[in-house]
Amino acid sequence: MMRVGVVTFPGTLDDQDAARAVRLAGAEAVPLWHADHDLKGVDAVFLPGGFSYGDYLRCGAISRFAPLMEELIPAAKAGLPVLGTCNGFQILCEAHLLPGALTRNAGLHYLCRDQGIRVENTATAWTGEFAEGQEIVLPIKHGEGRYVADEATLAELEGTGRVVFRYSGGNPNGSLNDIAGISNEAGNVVGLMPHPEHAVEELTGAPSVDGRGFFTSILKRLVTA
Repeated sequence: MMRVGVVTFPGTLDDQDAARAVRLAGAEAVPLWHADHDLKGVDAVFLPGGFSYGDYLRCGAISRFAPLMEELIPAAKAGLPVLGTCNGFQILCEAHLLPGALTRNAGLHYLCRDQGIRVENTATAWTGEFAEGQEIVLPIKHGEGRYVADEATLAELEGTGRVVFRYSGGNPNGSLNDIAGISNEAGNVVGLMPHPEHAVEELTGAPSVDGRGFFTSILKRLVTA
């Protein structure tokens, strides 16, 4: 059975949802605590959402220096699949595993609703079960989700196909180029503001279970690797 690590920082909110999503896909969810110095031999890692360390300084700024991150950063650079959602995306940017930053929403309001997302890249470790151009619906819940980067970084992301998801049906937070999620150059590290872990069950995932595709994608990638 494939093993997916689910990281918990002080202030993480969505680790139990993430673990359940992993189990529903058929993998073992392995708890990883922020103070651990060992990734426990997992095959992939999920950084879920929340308010790690209370979002002090900046979202993800303190989490980036957690002992576990000292293990995760080199592992990700060596090819370990990593998915970060919401606060997890912010942490990946702070850790420089992904470029750019997440800032206050353009309207300065906290957003909590279902959001249309367009899949732009199906070649990553986490998107292989989707179709390019596919429209999916995932929940968003954030106050600091506006993706920003300098012009050169944006041009590189666009030119190399590393914009993995865009908002559709309206840009909720003012993210540049409607960017909802991106990947690193190798495609093993993906970050996005929406929450696939909250859209995996009929009972709680209404109006969609589109989040399942993230977890079936990574398991298929690991099995066929």
